[in-house]
Amino acid sequence: MGEHGAFCPVYAALNLLQEKWTLHIIRALLEGPKGFNELARAVGGVNPATLSQRLEHLVEVGVVEKRVESYMPPRTRYTLTEAGRELEAVIAAIDRWARKHLQAPVA
Repeated sequence: MGEHGAFCPVYAALNLLQEKWTLHIIRALLEGPKGFNELARAVGGVNPATLSQRLEHLVEVGVVEKRVESYMPPRTRYTLTEAGRELEAVIAAIDRWARKHLQAPVA
């Protein structure tokens, strides 16, 4: 919440998107639906417990949709909702800004 407890959409959005791995997950899902392990590989470096927690939260807020495809063996597919797909513009803006203002590390 913002000042005096009033709802501030920017504050709420920044709180959601600043969570570690969240934008990485969204960026990976912009390429298309993925299973849990496929998503973990695409994101790279995130531990399974954290990935599970982030996905659960993203499903809860309506950014990601979870679809159980089978129970034996367990198979779940994650895809962006319309709200999640709209974040492509945010990620593209970050990409443009980074290309303009940040330099690649020297090897």
